[in-house]
Amino acid sequence: MGLRLLPQLCRVGYEDSAIFHLNRMDTQRLIEEGSSKSVKDGAGHSNIVLVGLPGAGKSSVGKRLAARLGLPFADADAEIEAAAGMSIADIFAAHGEPAFREGEERVIARLMREGPMVIATGGGAFMSEATRSAIKQHGISVWLDASTEVLLSRIVKRSHRPLFHGVDPRQKLLDLRAARDPVFAKATLRIASSAGPHDRVVNRIINALRAQGHLSRTRLGQKPC
Repeated sequence: MGLRLLPQLCRVGYEDSAIFHLNRMDTQRLIEEGSSKSVKDGAGHSNIVLVGLPGAGKSSVGKRLAARLGLPFADADAEIEAAAGMSIADIFAAHGEPAFREGEERVIARLMREGPMVIATGGGAFMSEATRSAIKQHGISVWLDASTEVLLSRIVKRSHRPLFHGVDPRQKLLDLRAARDPVFAKATLRIASSAGPHDRVVNRIINALRAQGHLSRTRLGQKPC
């Protein structure tokens, strides 16, 4: 059973209440109809999308980055949970990972259309070719690359990640790195996500965006980086 069959997704008032009902052709149409504005005019006219393994700090860094740039922030996992009316762990348990990934593609396609914003994606979202295409067309992808030890220290502190349930977290993380790091390497930017303050990572992102001409100083307000 796919997520598109869940009755909770049809709740009244949720802007994308039918988002999980779309087929793959509809998903591509959403991508193609998204805004084609460029981030280059001050990084304020498209999306900055954070990708990386679980524990890389995408949500925490994303919130701070959005505040610095004066942009809205969206957490893709939270948006999926709101659309489904259930936690990601429950979605995995009830419907399996493939169904979750299909819904994830559609929610991210919707977020790309609603930009400009800073978007934190789930750890496996960037593995989708459709999602990578959407980001490439309508945003800048930023890979937050953290060491295995940093990732592990964060993962073991929280129990909400279904991929790590009932397995050796270190080995699972190493397996994910082997499979996903080559794909994350396709991102526009690669930023080290260290164990220090998240604002330090935000500074690195802003400096890298500026160095590549994606960001004007006027977007940063009064707070220097």
